[in-house]
Amino acid sequence: MLAVLGFATLGSFMLLVMRKYLSAFTAIMLTPIAAALVAGEGAKLGDMIMSGLETVAPTAVLLLFAVLYFGLMMEARLFDPISRLIIKASKGDPVRICVGTAVLSLCVALDGDGTTSYMIVCSAFLPIYRRLGMNPLVIATVSAMALGTISGTTPWGGAATRGISVLHLDATEYFVHMLAPMALTSLAIIAVAYWLGRRERRNIDQEALAAYKLEIDSGEALSTARADWRMWFNAGLTVVLMVLLILEVAELVVLFMVAFVIALIVNIRVISDQQDLIKRQSANAVPVVMLVLGAGVFTGVMTDAGMIKAMADAALAIVPDSMGNIIPLFTAVLALPLGFFMSNDAYWFGVVPVLAESAAHYGIDANEIARAGAIGQILHMMGPTSAPLWVLLGLVKADLGEFQKHALRWGILVSLAYILFALLTGAISI
Repeated sequence: MLAVLGFATLGSFMLLVMRKYLSAFTAIMLTPIAAALVAGEGAKLGDMIMSGLETVAPTAVLLLFAVLYFGLMMEARLFDPISRLIIKASKGDPVRICVGTAVLSLCVALDGDGTTSYMIVCSAFLPIYRRLGMNPLVIATVSAMALGTISGTTPWGGAATRGISVLHLDATEYFVHMLAPMALTSLAIIAVAYWLGRRERRNIDQEALAAYKLEIDSGEALSTARADWRMWFNAGLTVVLMVLLILEVAELVVLFMVAFVIALIVNIRVISDQQDLIKRQSANAVPVVMLVLGAGVFTGVMTDAGMIKAMADAALAIVPDSMGNIIPLFTAVLALPLGFFMSNDAYWFGVVPVLAESAAHYGIDANEIARAGAIGQILHMMGPTSAPLWVLLGLVKADLGEFQKHALRWGILVSLAYILFALLTGAISI
């Protein structure tokens, strides 16, 4: 009953959002609440919602200050030098631009933080896409796949860290065997970007493309802003922030709060101007925070009502005892839908230990289960419980349904390729 209700809730949410019957915020709130009432859990609804909100509150605050910080950096034109390099290298060719999007996305995803990665990629490429009339959903699709592959697989990226900790694994033993499939999947993402670039090249008005190439040749398309001491300071501050983030010197929310205050004082001296900037950037930050809190309601109700566990148990029951040796492969396949709909905490702390326990009965190493589980991170980055996704959607000015219609076909394809690469390289076995 609970499993059926859970799957129905997820299906209803997808239908409502993709058909645009409801906004993502209202759908992500109403569908689990309705399911809880149907399950007879109405009396506990308040406690379940608060439980979910407590889980995502730190993330919501983090995203608020991350958006404010990078919004200030964009207004200070910190990323103009990157844009100039990309414009020169691309020579106005949409294929090169899309491939460049993939390469930069894969590189910046190494820092492990999704919000930071999306901000940097969009800062560098969005002006170019808009100038040429290219579809910004290409940026969203490629960067989400890159983040899911790199940040979702590396031991410091957050997702795999949960698996390593909950299963008591050695990080090196886990990661070494994932390097080859991760590299091959990265090449697959670049190939998808190349294909999307060819499609964009056909769709762009050729006269506009020719005019843009002339602007590049003449230097008109390149930013003329000169680097002053503030730009160098902002670059240094951002590098220090990234280093401290990777070294985990303090909580991310603390780092971004302090960095934003420092950047605000250095770049804008007048208090009224500081307040104006906060008001401008709040227009981008508030919708993101609302959606993250809504996602907290979704996961809190679904988890505490028992629907998540029931869904996982129902999925596990599909595998007969005689086929226990395929549990790693089954875990990788199951990670795609569960990763898409579930929060990382619920998935890694609730589902993965159950799968590892089942695998242990057949002598299967828990490392294989952790590796298989990480493959689902590509689709997780495209699902409603991925907090950085809401930042990305705000940057490219797209709604969730619009993004998923464009991105899921490629995300599923690359995820299946990731499973194949993991099997071929021995990261997971059957």
